Amino acid sequence: MIETIHIYHTNDIHSHFENWPRIRDFLLHQKKINEDIGEEVLLFDIGDHVDRWHPLTEATVGKENIQLLNEVGYTAVTIGNNEGITLSYNDLDTLYTEAEFDVILANLYNQQNDRPSWTIPYQIYQTEKGIKVGITGVTANFKKLYSILGWDLKDPIEEIQRQVERLKKESDIIILLSHLGIHDDEKIAKLYPEIDIILGGHTHHILENGKLITNALGTTLLGAAGKHGKFVGHVQLKIDVEKKEIKNKKAQLYKIKNLPAPINETIEIEKFYEDGRKLLFQEVVTIPEPLLVEWFQDSILPHILCEAIQEWCNADCAMINAGLLLDHLEKGIVTKYEIHKILPHPINPCMIKLSGAELKSVLQQSFDPKWPHLELKGLGFRGTILGNFVYNNISIRKNDLLINGMKLEEDKMYTLGTVDMYTFGHFFPEFNSAEKQYFMPEFIRDVMEWKLKKLYSN
Repeated sequence: MIETIHIYHTNDIHSHFENWPRIRDFLLHQKKINEDIGEEVLLFDIGDHVDRWHPLTEATVGKENIQLLNEVGYTAVTIGNNEGITLSYNDLDTLYTEAEFDVILANLYNQQNDRPSWTIPYQIYQTEKGIKVGITGVTANFKKLYSILGWDLKDPIEEIQRQVERLKKESDIIILLSHLGIHDDEKIAKLYPEIDIILGGHTHHILENGKLITNALGTTLLGAAGKHGKFVGHVQLKIDVEKKEIKNKKAQLYKIKNLPAPINETIEIEKFYEDGRKLLFQEVVTIPEPLLVEWFQDSILPHILCEAIQEWCNADCAMINAGLLLDHLEKGIVTKYEIHKILPHPINPCMIKLSGAELKSVLQQSFDPKWPHLELKGLGFRGTILGNFVYNNISIRKNDLLINGMKLEEDKMYTLGTVDMYTFGHFFPEFNSAEKQYFMPEFIRDVMEWKLKKLYSN
């Protein structure tokens, strides 16, 4: 007897709700078709569904994302770094309070070495014909950042080993939900050949027909659906029920833009945004004149943010890029929505300790004319280009670099206030080994709000 199991999966949607109505309707339709003919359906999200760039996610601190997953009837999810390290401890701890699905996450603990109450390290789902499908999940190993927020993140590979040892005794099929990225997924497929399927995310890779990795026990099938809800993944398994083994496994992706548009799709997408805007329409300050931003010439708003970051970090000096600010602020009432609109990035302030020689090298690199027009994607940046670098307490006099009006001393230690994305990408080599302090959970928009209140509140 052969049993068919359909596994649908999404990953790295990042609150791109413009694709959600089609994703939702497609999944509900497919589930009904499959279940009506007696075939099993499992539905998983592999993390980074939540992204606070969208005003509705920001206003509800991700809880509206959970309601959207509930409406479709997801079986289980794991978390990505956007759920894990862009929310405060309490906001993550309460994110899934109303979830109607399992949160399978093996490598997250609190600092008392207990798993949070809303996670389970594995789950076994039994089909109508008795096939036991064992699921475990892990998230990317940003251990230091989780620690700052109050969590203890364990090594994902070690946790996978523990869960696989258990699941191979208790289940017929093993599936890993992996928010680790394609390179780790390929390694895991060889390290743990007992895993039949790895559904992946994090690196936004697209596997149109999956990818088979040959290992000691045969093959492991990798599946992944890119980013922003542009695809939905589908893995179909044919199971020999008597032998309890997979006879055939295949993967495919459905391109969302090729799927039928729901009735009133545009209205629904606009409502997502408008609902968020209304919730964020909370007055912060009133400003007496416009605060302008220019990406390629001097303007006031980037300087306000740069000064704010220096003060927030209590650093000797500061440096940011003007492209962080996506728009200016109009004269009059400024709300949380306006601040979110101009600074949608899930980016935190960061302080870096550098010698004078290292700081001099960083600053000289920042003067390179290649930077302002550089297009940037990822690292938390939700803009388009870097723009000019902007400095606070950094100046030049007669070819000498000055820090707070004093000539830079190469043997002296300095602290530089900046943004965390420079420490994750290939920006300045000096940052790689430098001592860093991340200020979390506040984003740079929180710092801007704090600074505007200092400047303009009576």
